Amino acid sequence: MLLRVPTSVSEARECLADGAVLIGGATLLWATWQRDGFPSLAMSLREVPEANVLERTTVGGAVVLQRMDDRVPDALRLAAARVGTGAVRRSATVGGNIVGSTLRCLLPAALVLDARATVLEPEGVRETDLAEVVAKRPVLLSLRWREPVTSAFFKVAGEAGAEPPLVIASAVHAEDDGSRALRAAVRDGYDVLAGTVTCTDDADETVDALRATALGDLPPAAWDIVHSHVAASLP
Repeated sequence: MLLRVPTSVSEARECLADGAVLIGGATLLWATWQRDGFPSLAMSLREVPEANVLERTTVGGAVVLQRMDDRVPDALRLAAARVGTGAVRRSATVGGNIVGSTLRCLLPAALVLDARATVLEPEGVRETDLAEVVAKRPVLLSLRWREPVTSAFFKVAGEAGAEPPLVIASAVHAEDDGSRALRAAVRDGYDVLAGTVTCTDDADETVDALRATALGDLPPAAWDIVHSHVAASLP
């Protein structure tokens, strides 16, 4: 396998045009490649500046999870801190988790931040939403979002080999009309559901409004956790 390490977006585009497979942290790919065979050409974005940015409203797809600190909102920072072991977090990348993983532990946090994705294709760079990223699995160059008023994340304790534990993220954003929007997203099994409502002065009323969104389809046990988490995290 030949590994290319481009240092610019234009070089990365050329690699994609040549059929290179993105390697990322390889935490999800190595076992598959050992079983099915290695690609002839791979590339890493670890030297592309746009894929390694780490700021309050932007994170690159090549950023390893271990680097996620208080420069990013709490929902994203805490989500990254609960992925796998320390060894995994030192290698796994943001792009690998959201695009390459079936678990996508970071996806609920990215959804509640109302993040937009910048993706890299052989034809160029463009912006899209997370729904397309999940469906089509392009090369994720970066995520960008608006600064939230507050955000939070919770992951139920799980056991090795068991079903994926429930994950919930929430965030409150100030809207242009002076109101505040609450976004919540839950990973239940391998499915991710999300909903947005307007915050009111009554926390229970705000949380109950989420029942009218897609989150209302969650089973009662999951909904109890959602209700407690969101009510506690509202500003």
